[in-house]
Amino acid sequence: MKKSLSLLVIVVLLSVIGASSLVSAQDVSLTLWVYDDGRLEVLNQLGEQFEAEYGVSLSVEVVDLSEIRNTMTLGAASGEGPDMIIIPHDNLGPLVENGAAAVIDLGDKAESYLPNAIDGFTYNGALYGLPLAVENIGFFRNSELVPDAPATWAEVAEIGQALFDEGKIDSAIGLPDLTYNIYPVFTSFGGYIFGRDDAGNFTVEDFGLNNEGMAAGLAWVKSLVDMGIVSDNIDWESSHVLFETGRSAFIMTGPWAINRFDTAGVPYAISAFPAAEEGGEPGYPFLGVQGLVVNAYKENALLAQVFAVDFLATEENYQAIFDAEPRPSAWASIFNAAEDPNTAGFNAAGVNAVPMPSIPAMGYVWDAWVNAGTLVVQGELSPEEALDGAVAQVLAQLEAD
Repeated sequence: MKKSLSLLVIVVLLSVIGASSLVSAQDVSLTLWVYDDGRLEVLNQLGEQFEAEYGVSLSVEVVDLSEIRNTMTLGAASGEGPDMIIIPHDNLGPLVENGAAAVIDLGDKAESYLPNAIDGFTYNGALYGLPLAVENIGFFRNSELVPDAPATWAEVAEIGQALFDEGKIDSAIGLPDLTYNIYPVFTSFGGYIFGRDDAGNFTVEDFGLNNEGMAAGLAWVKSLVDMGIVSDNIDWESSHVLFETGRSAFIMTGPWAINRFDTAGVPYAISAFPAAEEGGEPGYPFLGVQGLVVNAYKENALLAQVFAVDFLATEENYQAIFDAEPRPSAWASIFNAAEDPNTAGFNAAGVNAVPMPSIPAMGYVWDAWVNAGTLVVQGELSPEEALDGAVAQVLAQLEAD
């Protein structure tokens, strides 16, 4: 027997279908765009449950993330696009700025979520998404070559040097890039990209890209290059190949690498990141949060809110989503109950993770940051010079906007 539609839904439906009877509510449908198909089956199952209970159907479509972004930033105001989308939180800023993302009020349910997951979809003090899952990189080590997790980056270098000298490895540590995947190195030394204002929002007024901690992190990477135990040719694929073939001792990467490492048969363990010094705070990575955003411009926006908050946001439904695709859940009790070693390792590595800034200025940071790292490892500039140049580049782009 179908649930009676809430007063909120009735108001929405009457505004959509006029004075027609509520029986025609069954003709109302919602559309949800997702950018990968990992949860497609479970979302369709939940959609069927929603229809059975509320009499409103849900169509789930897999759409490329770039198309989702373009539609929601360029066409949403004219009525284009779906009723809801699932996106990474760092895509949120432009949607809020153009009015396409609706504020979501979780009420008491907010207490059931990881605080940093809520933080990820909070923009200018308001929540604009229903967090579904969190994701961060972890610190992998070859557990046969390195049985115990090192406590400091100096220990990482020392272990790497010894194994290299013994001919057991070709590289001390896999560095997939000099930005996102080594961010825990920077943060362990006190580095950060953007600070926060009094309201907790990331702000360009506190731009940390060239602070002492960021420079110290790059200096550590350069020291490995100078020692000859890491190549100055930083490459995503080769770093993963070295680890999966047992020719590097460590790598900083994410859950996307698990399948290839398991297939290769390399013995590994995942742990929290080392600290800059003995007894110091471990480095922390960026946190990625995936969540559901309601299209504020669609006529069924309030009904989409009912789907998100009243229906989807339960521990039972989040457990079903996790069981279908075990990404760490944004629902705290499910996150904390993780038992398998990989999930527990990622959780330990990300316990203090901070959401990647979703402010538009972050879009200008990546190229400048990459260029700075390349100039340093190739010996063309000091860390301080390269990062000062990166900041100048970003600020010039922001001023030109």
